[in-house]
Amino acid sequence: MLKKPETLFVLGYMLLPLLALLSAIVGLTMILGDSRIVGAVVLVVVTQVFVFGAVFALRKRKHALLSEHKGE
Repeated sequence: MLKKPETLFVLGYMLLPLLALLSAIVGLTMILGDSRIVGAVVLVVVTQVFVFGAVFALRKRKHALLSEHKGE
């Protein structure tokens, strides 16, 4: 399922960047609120996991498209 370029497109360009944006907003609101340490962890760790996941999905999509193009 994660080898299809369409699925990787949705993950890399839509879903994971949206989740990264939402987790950054949650982290910032937590920092501005009472729990600064948990907010910083959410901002640094969780947001970066979604960002690196999006980059990984886009690289894998590029590789899948190139290998699909070479096969034809």
